[in-house]
Amino acid sequence: MNSFLGSLLHIADPTLPIGGFSHSYGLETYIQKGKVNNAASAEVFIENMLSYNIKYNDASFVRLAYEASVENDLEALIRLDQECTAIKSPRELRDASQKLGLRFIKIFRRHKSFDLAVRYEEAISQAKASCHYSIAFGMYACLMNIPIEETLFAFFYNSCIGMITNTVKLVPLGQLDGQDMMFRFQPKITRLAEETIHLDKALIGLCNIASDIRAMQHERLYTRLYMS
Repeated sequence: MNSFLGSLLHIADPTLPIGGFSHSYGLETYIQKGKVNNAASAEVFIENMLSYNIKYNDASFVRLAYEASVENDLEALIRLDQECTAIKSPRELRDASQKLGLRFIKIFRRHKSFDLAVRYEEAISQAKASCHYSIAFGMYACLMNIPIEETLFAFFYNSCIGMITNTVKLVPLGQLDGQDMMFRFQPKITRLAEETIHLDKALIGLCNIASDIRAMQHERLYTRLYMS
């Protein structure tokens, strides 16, 4: 059995108590406006988010944070964290990323002590970094010796299952609809993880205007079940 398997399952656990269940990342707006209203439109939404948003943004930051951690490069982690803050225009998405990152670190620092992680936390306490989830995820995956391929697959998987769970709750859809989507997405997730490893750095941070607008509109929805 692979020595990293337990750590991989742990960091990718959708039930990890970091608050991810309370965020829809703009999906709630799409549903209230009728853009996502059945299983077919939910699947299109998730595929687009994975392919055109997460791949070029959070998943790429996971990769870059992983690479910086391989080099034990704190300054690179701080720069990535600051860039992540700048790219996340919607306030709710920015806040969600930071809250998830802080809670993620709080869980793992209790049992996993790494010099780089300690120094990164010091940078956060000095307001040099904000602690985005993708940065913390990539850093800890590297420090726990999880290979980059598995790290990215786990991150995409976690993102995908979170969006599926939210569409099942909000549209609403049947539980089997969600599971059917997960089966169909697995080959796509494998391909996206491979593409992200080799993604041109100039494309990282690619803007998704519609997604950002829906996330901003979420702040002013009359009724909301989610924080973003």
